Amino acid sequence: MPKYTLLFPILLFYVLFLHAQPPAKFSYQAVIRDDKNALLINKPVGMRISILQSSTVGNAVYVETHTTSTNINGLATLEIGGGTIQSGSIAAIDWSQGPFFIKTETDPAGGTNYNITGVSQLLSVPYAMHAASASAVSGAVSFKHHIGEAFGGGVIFQLWKDDKGEEHGLVVSTTDLSASTTWSNMISLAVGSNAQTVWDGLTNSNAIVAQSGHTTSAAKLCVDWTDGGFSDWYLPSIQELTVLWNNYNVVARAFNGIAGAKPLSLGYYWSSTEVESNVAWGYYFSAGGAGTQLKTDKHAVRAIRAF
Repeated sequence: MPKYTLLFPILLFYVLFLHAQPPAKFSYQAVIRDDKNALLINKPVGMRISILQSSTVGNAVYVETHTTSTNINGLATLEIGGGTIQSGSIAAIDWSQGPFFIKTETDPAGGTNYNITGVSQLLSVPYAMHAASASAVSGAVSFKHHIGEAFGGGVIFQLWKDDKGEEHGLVVSTTDLSASTTWSNMISLAVGSNAQTVWDGLTNSNAIVAQSGHTTSAAKLCVDWTDGGFSDWYLPSIQELTVLWNNYNVVARAFNGIAGAKPLSLGYYWSSTEVESNVAWGYYFSAGGAGTQLKTDKHAVRAIRAF
């Protein structure tokens, strides 16, 4: 029987509000491959999701199950908070009492024989959920900015508030920095763990540019980019690209109203998230999905920055 691997989860961070007491949900995606690194394409998968408190082996405060299917890119997508509840209540979780971790168990045959297990820490989601909890007490959370706003040299595609109530966001540049470039000139030596985070593109980009022997890369294009009076651009991580794709329509409409802005490509964009020595993650904007790409492949590059 073939073995399967859950390479990593991609979390799309949003909270759904519907009248006074809505169910909180956030999207979860994972790429599933077999023991030969081939994508599990258009196959049913069964998944059990647990939210663990305090540690990777902590108490499960919420458990639900799902039956879904992978797409043509081997990507399985579901909404956490929208499955069949096994225990707990996602609405009752006190996100201020973190950290929290998401444990996924997957049956690649579509049943309940869960033989793939992965655990990763929840990062942005607890902040968003905590904001939702606060709004139920003190009214709707207010923001100075909005997704789709022309701001900070580009267009805002993500917003959140930290635990002090300070507003932050991510901005995408209005043009591609390249339509077709390789990930890096370094194709046989891994950058290492500092370039392999799935959510922190700035750390990834700095590590790529600092690699011994590095001369050119998609990350360098972004780090060297100056636009709108800002020079703190970087190559987005795979999760940051996923969030950008999730807000594709809003961002596209904003670009349409900005002189000189160019629409997002419908092909692959490079992320700054390395997989191994000769492989990195890219995100396919036509259908929506992450895929491993050889560093020698040529894809588009678009920079982002944080505020």
